[in-house]
Amino acid sequence: METTASKFYTLDYKEAKTYLVVSLFVLGNILLPQLCHLIPNGGMTLLPIYFFTLIAAYKYGWQAGLLTAVLSPTINSLLFGMPTSEILPLILMKSVLLALAASFVAKKTQSVSISLLILVVLSYQVVGTLGEWFIIGDFYKALQDFRIGALGMLIQVFGGYFIIKYLIKD
Repeated sequence: METTASKFYTLDYKEAKTYLVVSLFVLGNILLPQLCHLIPNGGMTLLPIYFFTLIAAYKYGWQAGLLTAVLSPTINSLLFGMPTSEILPLILMKSVLLALAASFVAKKTQSVSISLLILVVLSYQVVGTLGEWFIIGDFYKALQDFRIGALGMLIQVFGGYFIIKYLIKD
């Protein structure tokens, strides 16, 4: 698999650029789920709430990633009731895990590849599934993203790769 060097950043909470970047990614994480929810079970299948969190954290570091990870599901829940308040903590947990995994891998490797993004997506999903199982006590339900959301994980990997490698030029 081809690994591509790229510019990766660690935006600080003190920088105005951080909030501009985060605002754009949160907006993406608001609009994309709304589009996906037009498809029956689109949210559960396509996992859109995580897409721009992956990109924000991978390209702009853990601080931008964490802000995107927390604000996106929270704002979606407040505005649209999705995710519901019952599952919001689980979505937040996975979202934060994704932001941490993506920013860590990007910082350590200073490159992007399909295999690195597979590592990121599998790591947050495996740890998140274990956390969800611990919290809800039902392993079958905790496996929902793997049972239903495999397409969404593939979209995160390949779509994230395309955007990080080809669309974000700075």
